[in-house]
Amino acid sequence: MSLGFVFPGQGSQAVGMLADVAGEFPQVQQHFEEAGEAISRPLWRIVTEGPDDELIRTEITQPAILTASVALWAIWQAEGGATPTAVAGHSLGEYSALVCAGALPFADAVRLVHRRGQLMQEAVPQGEGAMAAILGLDDEQVEAACAGVDGVVSAANYNAPGQVAIAGTAAAVEAAAARCRELGARRAAMLPVSGPFHCALMRPAQEAFAADLDGAPLQLPSIPVVQNVDAAVAGDVDALRRKLLEQISSPVLWTACVRAMADQGVTRMVECGPGRVLGGLIKRIDKSLDTAALGTLDGLRSALQGE
Repeated sequence: MSLGFVFPGQGSQAVGMLADVAGEFPQVQQHFEEAGEAISRPLWRIVTEGPDDELIRTEITQPAILTASVALWAIWQAEGGATPTAVAGHSLGEYSALVCAGALPFADAVRLVHRRGQLMQEAVPQGEGAMAAILGLDDEQVEAACAGVDGVVSAANYNAPGQVAIAGTAAAVEAAAARCRELGARRAAMLPVSGPFHCALMRPAQEAFAADLDGAPLQLPSIPVVQNVDAAVAGDVDALRRKLLEQISSPVLWTACVRAMADQGVTRMVECGPGRVLGGLIKRIDKSLDTAALGTLDGLRSALQGE
């Protein structure tokens, strides 16, 4: 059985996440304390005590999820878990994947995603951008709905067959969602997010983030990382860096990433981070893939035992 690891992105966070794992493995708290020092934020307190409205701030959410994912990876390794043959991360999760694959030092990654979160939050004034989840249409129908309305709106996350998120200006997203309902979407609902991620409105953030990425100590990973923008593995560090930068304003090709890993022979996907969002998407993409999640103590133990 060939093993793949996948790392979740924004939206998987929750106050109290990894609490039972941290009770058994002190390295969870140690990772959060190291991350908090890197960005001068009380990250462990926020994660354990809240409040929720502090944790969901993008510049806090991103380092918190990355830290949770890296801590679980460290436990997996320490407990003798097998090394995956390929890894991928959903949006922010791509940074977690790169840390765990040895391409980026942990503290540097924490600082990068903290900065990334700040820039993404600042790119569009609160309330001017929006995202919506569209269920029950194929990709081409969603793309046509976006193209048929005025304003900036496009597919942002190709999460699974029949499950696409769109992003853009609030009015354009609402109009495109209405058009999707007319086309027969089972659901077209606005999402409770803080910005219109992975669309053209994020280009100011992308441009500002270029200097941060240029200074990051990236190297080629020891495990192939399938990247979001093209569902392919970078051949050199320059390509890796370029695709990380483009990811900010480009759609997340998650369906294609999962299929690319399956094409490489992966048969079991382990979700390394809080929550189980990616496992559900993976089953929608390819029912033959086995899934596991490390975000709870029971899940971690079961995965380590190969159950």
